[in-house]
Amino acid sequence: MKKLINSPDSVIADALRGVAAAHPSLAVDLENRVVSRAAGATPGKVGLVSGGGSGHEPLHGGYVGYGMLDAAAPGEVYTSPVPDQILAATRAADSGAGVLHIVKNYTGDVLNFRMAAELAEDEDTRVVSVVTNDDAAVEDSTYTAGRRGVGGTVFVEKIAGAAAEEGADLDTVARIATHVNEVTRSFAIALHAGTVPAAGKPGFDLAEDEVELGVGIHGEPGRERGAMAPVRELVGYSLDVIHADRPISGDVLVMLNGQGGTPLIELYGAFAEAAAWIEGHGGRVARSLVGNYITSLDQEGFSITVMSLDDELLRLWDAPVSTPALRWGR
Repeated sequence: MKKLINSPDSVIADALRGVAAAHPSLAVDLENRVVSRAAGATPGKVGLVSGGGSGHEPLHGGYVGYGMLDAAAPGEVYTSPVPDQILAATRAADSGAGVLHIVKNYTGDVLNFRMAAELAEDEDTRVVSVVTNDDAAVEDSTYTAGRRGVGGTVFVEKIAGAAAEEGADLDTVARIATHVNEVTRSFAIALHAGTVPAAGKPGFDLAEDEVELGVGIHGEPGRERGAMAPVRELVGYSLDVIHADRPISGDVLVMLNGQGGTPLIELYGAFAEAAAWIEGHGGRVARSLVGNYITSLDQEGFSITVMSLDDELLRLWDAPVSTPALRWGR
């Protein structure tokens, strides 16, 4: 496999050096592997910290900045950051108003963030954790007990981040983050697997006429393998699953997300089908994102994330944001 890397061992360090060079608004601690705001924690504001395995860029470092995260901890590829690393990110985000940990529901992430929260509380920093579990595909899977945390994590980080910028206290920010997770569902389909640099080959095999329905962000199995079909049918299958789990109605925010290896022209074609499906079932796409927001290295396919909107969530979604990956209104 051809990869634009120096060596598998230096992929994360090299990427972080690139982040530091490309984004002067960010501070990159190469020793502890923490990305934070260059200006430091905002006095009196609740800090937001997230993190997880690398390979899902721009999640999470690309969402550090005004209106979203204060710090992120990138682990090794598809591997949770360690507690000391998360603790360093928590320290970077803490201004005295407490810190919210936004944790995707994977066993390693949950355990390591919990340990880091305990260490932070030993230093008199109050930490509240919200675990995202928006994947409608399967109830339990590799790396998880319960549903996986996937694309909805982006919505949680944006909306909770906006609430924190407005001066909401830690309990309020946590309540809003929890609510976002509750009203959000995701589903993903893979055409080809991603390739972990150290492995040098795709993480799983699919025949040319097969797709993985309900795949996880680490290439975990979905609910079944199906036949390749026109994008209209694949999008319809995905939204049928989401709709059966949590009915889609009223105003919704929709993210049609690439997984790292899908051309944008195909993602827009998929979004056209998603918008038509939603409108045909009584919903209205009030806000949308199309592009790569939570990837799986170079995996080919797409995920759809749908969130039900109310006045508060819409206002917080529209609030200004300035990060490497999301930017509007500022």
